[in-house]
Amino acid sequence: MTDNLFEHAAADRIRREAPLARRVAPRTLDDVVGQDHILGPGKILRRAIEADRVTSLILYGPPGSGKTALARLIAMRTSSVFAPLNAVTAGVKDLRELIAAAHERRIHDSRKTIVFVDEIHRFNRAQQDALLPDVENGKITLIGATTENPFFSVVAPLLSRSQIFEFRRLDDNGLVTLLERALAHPERGFPDLEVVADPEALAHIARYAEGDARRALNALEIALLTTPPEAGRIHITTAVAAESIQRKMLHYDGAGDEHYDAASAFIKSMRGSNPDSAVYWMARMIESGETPRFIARRICILASEDVGNADPMAIVVANAAAQASEFIGMPEARIILAQAATYVASAPKSNAAYMAIDAALKDVREKKTVEVPTHLQDTHYAGAKRLGRGQEYQYAHDFEGGYVSQAYGVPRGTYYHPSDRGHEVRIQEYLAELDRRDAEAENAETEKDTP
Repeated sequence: MTDNLFEHAAADRIRREAPLARRVAPRTLDDVVGQDHILGPGKILRRAIEADRVTSLILYGPPGSGKTALARLIAMRTSSVFAPLNAVTAGVKDLRELIAAAHERRIHDSRKTIVFVDEIHRFNRAQQDALLPDVENGKITLIGATTENPFFSVVAPLLSRSQIFEFRRLDDNGLVTLLERALAHPERGFPDLEVVADPEALAHIARYAEGDARRALNALEIALLTTPPEAGRIHITTAVAAESIQRKMLHYDGAGDEHYDAASAFIKSMRGSNPDSAVYWMARMIESGETPRFIARRICILASEDVGNADPMAIVVANAAAQASEFIGMPEARIILAQAATYVASAPKSNAAYMAIDAALKDVREKKTVEVPTHLQDTHYAGAKRLGRGQEYQYAHDFEGGYVSQAYGVPRGTYYHPSDRGHEVRIQEYLAELDRRDAEAENAETEKDTP
């Protein structure tokens, strides 16, 4: 009996000393904030949890959006045994022991087991594959939580056997609601003190937490612990809040969704001729530690793919920026990259060169190969003339305007269709003039051959 009392006292102490975010975690589905799209009344996931009919799930979303909190709620409501596992510390041996226990439990007690794997993306392929047979035959129900896109980080067989639910980052209003609830929560701590927080203070914490509930609650806890009470009252001001969360938390994984999404937004903003958005997304990448080389490469690619000959200087500026940023380094490279990004974003757009090379490549791969005309063949070696190579080739600079009408293997206009924007207007006019001269030369040749 004494041992039980000691154990109960120790558990109570651990609960009281747990971080605020853990102490005020949601106890009901209605306490979960910001995920109504999957947990609102009538939604399939809510119905499954309320009926204790949860199937294998992958919970995917940014840190602090409520994935682990929901797993704990499921643990509280289910009649199945809930077995948590953290992929950071667990190995295949832990998995096998857990699954063996679940098998014994199913045989002897007819009880199901829900295995919750937090940060499941940390499991390698072999570890994920170890779960497959038992998920397949129903020995366990798997709930995996991940901050990374499961379509990249979870093996396809597990995905096909699981329902995927995406959690969204909380907005500022949702975070303020959580902070207000925490201040009124019976387990917030400081039972003998009145706690007051200015609305501006809570709004500041919410804004700087960037949608992360855990980060917001941790900042609130720091504010509570470091603010001396006066006359039995703790007053959290905006100044206190600013000290408690001094820097915005940018969600950015250099190899995950945020990396690719920010890069995609950056590219599409330049393509869409919005230099301001381009600079913003570039700033996001820079502030999150993205390398100047990665950013410069994106600008160079777009300068040819989406600007091309509408402004031939775009690739010159982009390439110069790539070289200069490599030479100069950060932080000054940010200015060079910004110049290039805004130039390319503001330039007239044409993907004519991009479309031309892809169309030509398609023909090279799929159609009959065009032979090099004899008059265009190489003549640099001694026996070329004896083989008839290069005969009848006409050197363009020997003719008026540096142009002569002759065949080059593929008719002009087959692949490259200059746009009516920027410098390509001039190119279009020039090529049209050449077409006119070709037509005149062809007519003259026809008249000469006519008896």
